[in-house]
Amino acid sequence: MTTHAAPPLAQDVLTVTGLGVSVGDRSLVDNLDLTIRPGERVGLIGESGSGKSLTALALMGLLPEGLAATGSVRVADVHHDIVGADENQLSRVRGNDIAMVFQEPMTALNPTMRVGAQVAEAMLIHGTRPTRRAAMSAAVDLLEQVGLPDPPGTARSYPHQLSGGQRQRVVVALALANDPALLICDEPTTALDVTVQALVLDLIVRGVIDRGAAMLFITHDLAVVATVCERVLVMYGGRIVEAGPVQQVFTRPRHRYTQGLLAASDLSVVDDRGRLATVPGTVPAAGQFPAGCVFRNRCGHATDVCASTPAWTGQDASDGFACHHPAPASEVGHG
Repeated sequence: MTTHAAPPLAQDVLTVTGLGVSVGDRSLVDNLDLTIRPGERVGLIGESGSGKSLTALALMGLLPEGLAATGSVRVADVHHDIVGADENQLSRVRGNDIAMVFQEPMTALNPTMRVGAQVAEAMLIHGTRPTRRAAMSAAVDLLEQVGLPDPPGTARSYPHQLSGGQRQRVVVALALANDPALLICDEPTTALDVTVQALVLDLIVRGVIDRGAAMLFITHDLAVVATVCERVLVMYGGRIVEAGPVQQVFTRPRHRYTQGLLAASDLSVVDDRGRLATVPGTVPAAGQFPAGCVFRNRCGHATDVCASTPAWTGQDASDGFACHHPAPASEVGHG
């Protein structure tokens, strides 16, 4: 897949300051800062349980009941903060200014509605098409743009009548229906086979490029991030532990957790017993990460100082790391 440079920078599409997610007194996402510029494609990586999907839900104002968000989440041209917004305010933002492609399309689609009607309804709700006839025509065009066979026939189908890859294409069309400024993708190709995955990724990237939109792509697949993103954030224990351009982070990682992820993703490297590399230990349950450096219980470089929270080293939240014992800057590769 060929990637493209971002267009000239303007007002940030997304500005997140001090975002936290908690349940009771347990912190699940801690003090997250993030900016995404127009046209920029940003990856968010980390093992399952690191807080990636919770972050996405908080950005959309979709946290389950019982979870609370703090801090600030602002989308360009939206005059209120998503954190603390009421449902009417959030309904105007979701699908219009910010949209999401979920991991499992059957949970994102209404099983009782034909897929064309679902795409059309998204445009009618936000007033981006004047009539139902215009919305249905635009929906069929969108289904064609995402490569579905026989778009008029597909529009008349119910979700259960389509394959998994076709349903995910419908979800992509639904997310792009109102030309959002930001598209969030949460593991959108996990359930697809490799060939279909590549096709859907290409559709997503072309869709955001054609619309001049920005993208936050959440995944545990580092190869996907290297293909579709320009910048990457590494999350563990609800914190961003490293951030920077993809090429920089993937070839010269500074945080020991990033090093471990990269080593574990390299299937060509085995030890003298023929075993693949792994990140030692397991991800703790949500809200049960250790104080100080959240990775210290799994890190072979940890010392007593790691009981304190490491400071962020870097010019800003988009490029830097937080580690008491980082890999040397001159160290090349993920070793």
